[in-house]
Amino acid sequence: MGAVVTAVSRSGEHRFSKANAPMIRLLAGLGVEGDAHLGALVRHSARVAADPTKPNLRQVHLIHAELHDELEAAGFQVAAGDLGENVTTRGLDLLGLPYGARLHLGEQAVVELTGLRNPCQQINDFRRGLLWQVLDWDTEGRLVRKVGVMSVVRAGGEVRPGDPIEVELPPLPHLPLDPI
Repeated sequence: MGAVVTAVSRSGEHRFSKANAPMIRLLAGLGVEGDAHLGALVRHSARVAADPTKPNLRQVHLIHAELHDELEAAGFQVAAGDLGENVTTRGLDLLGLPYGARLHLGEQAVVELTGLRNPCQQINDFRRGLLWQVLDWDTEGRLVRKVGVMSVVRAGGEVRPGDPIEVELPPLPHLPLDPI
C-alpha cells in the first residue's frame, strides 16, 4: 500500500487543535477553505504581529500518523487534528522530503513543502511533557523536529481520508526542510 491521507481537519478559529472533517477543500495560493490560517499573507498570530505583509508559507500543515503511533507508545493519546494539522498521512516520510517537494493529494490538490513545523510551548500546554516527545536529535547531534511539515497550495481540490498521495520531487540539488 502506498502513501495515503488518513484524516483531514480544519478550524475556523485560531485554536491549537482542529476538528476532523469528512473532506477539506484546498484553494490555490490560500490554504484550507474555512480554516483560520487561510490566506495569501501570514495568518499565524505571532507572525502577523511580527510582519503581516509576509507571504503565508504555512497554509497547510501535514503530520504523519506514524508520529501518533510513536506518541501513543510513549503514553500520550494524540489523535489526528490534535496537534493542529490539516492533513494526516501514513506511509510517507514527510520529514525526509526536500524543500519544494510537491504532494499530489487525491485527484486534483497539490501542496508544495515550504518547511518544518517548529514545535512550541502550546504542545506542552496541550499535553504536559509532549514537547520533549516531538523533539529528538540525530546521530550528528542536530535537533529533529517531528511535528510535521508546512506547505502552500499549488493546485486546489478536495482531499478526503483514503485519498492516495503521490510525491513529485523538485530538481536537484535537493535542499533540506528548515523550520518555519
